[in-house]
Formats: sequence, structure tokens, C-alpha cells
Amino acid sequence: MAKRFKCELISWARTYELTRRLCLRILKTAFRPDLVVAIGRGGYVPARIVCDFLEITDLTAIKIEHWGMGAQKHDAALLRFPLNIDVSGQKILVVDDVTDTGDTLQTALTYLLQQHPDEVRTAVIQHKTTSRFMPDYYGQRIVKWRWIIYPWAAVEDLTGFLRQMDPAPHSSDEAAKRLVADYGIQPPQRLLEYIWLLNEGRNHYSKNKGSNRIYAG
Repeated sequence: MAKRFKCELISWARTYELTRRLCLRILKTAFRPDLVVAIGRGGYVPARIVCDFLEITDLTAIKIEHWGMGAQKHDAALLRFPLNIDVSGQKILVVDDVTDTGDTLQTALTYLLQQHPDEVRTAVIQHKTTSRFMPDYYGQRIVKWRWIIYPWAAVEDLTGFLRQMDPAPHSSDEAAKRLVADYGIQPPQRLLEYIWLLNEGRNHYSKNKGSNRIYAG
């Protein structure tokens, strides 16, 4: 049986507002970054918004893998794609969406400090107090742990949850009820219908083989 835990769906509007709050906190300090480094994949969108609010034109990224579909955690945070530019002597702001365990940001910070920058600071939209890593800046502090579903990862997370359900749901309506019962979330019906259609197409293409099935039948 799939593990049950509390989740929260974050809207695009909420994401934008939290990023604005994050940037206001940065502006209240003397730190002015030369470069923003996004942590892929969760930090791509927040980092671009941060660049807009702080009027920073230089943006690059690294990719660190720690979480899979449906909140499935890998054993360790691993640097998959490093920098492809020289950042020595620069003031760097590292941006991710959230601190959960904190391992992703710690891995990023350790790597970036080895690239001889002038200074590195870290920022996230939401900081969970359960995290072992304390970022320099955050837009919101979360005391009671829950899994956060951001709009740029909603299809991926919800698909992962549905695939873990045992027994599998028979329809998008049943899937909606199970998501409320197991995770306390009510995704928009149109989003669930899209996910259902998307995975029906995958299942048909694979001739019902493999682990991509999310529905019973």
C-alpha cells in the first residue's frame, strides 16, 4: 500500500507572491549577486523570477538529483550536470524551490565553493524547519512538514502518487477521491483528466507493459 502523507498544492499566483517576499528579504541586506544559479529542476522557474525582481541578467544552472516522481527520495543528492562557465570571483545566489532534507542545497553549496567564487548565498521559496540546511533567504517558513506540489511539477507528482496506489483507481473521479483521502489534496478536475488521458496514451503505446499503468483495467 502506498504511503500516506500530507501534501499542499501551490498555485502559480502563490509561487509568484512567495518569490516576491523572498526577493524583498534579499534587498534588505547588502548582498547583491552578480549571478544566479538555479538548481534543476525545481529551482528553474523560481530563479528566473528572482532574476526579474532583482534585475539580474546572468542566470545559469546546475542539476542535482535527489527526488523522483511522487515524492520518492533517492539515497543521496547527486550532482548530475555541473556548471559550464567560470564563476571565480563572482557573488553567487543559489536558488531552489524548497528545503526538505536540505541535502540538495548542501550539495550545491559544497560544489560551488570549490569553484572559487567571491561569495555564495542560498535562497528558496519555502524553507521547512525539518531541513538540516538553513538557507540564507526564504520566502516562507514551514513548521509543520508537508510535501509541496509546485505548478511546474504537478503532473509529475500526481502521476507518481497515482502509480503508487494499490489497488489502482479505475477512473479520474476515483483518483480524485483517493488523493483527498491519502494526501489531503484536491487537484483541479481538468488537471486530473489530463493526467488520466496522458497515461492512457502511454499505456496504449506500451501495450499495457511495464510500470506506467496508473489505472485498473
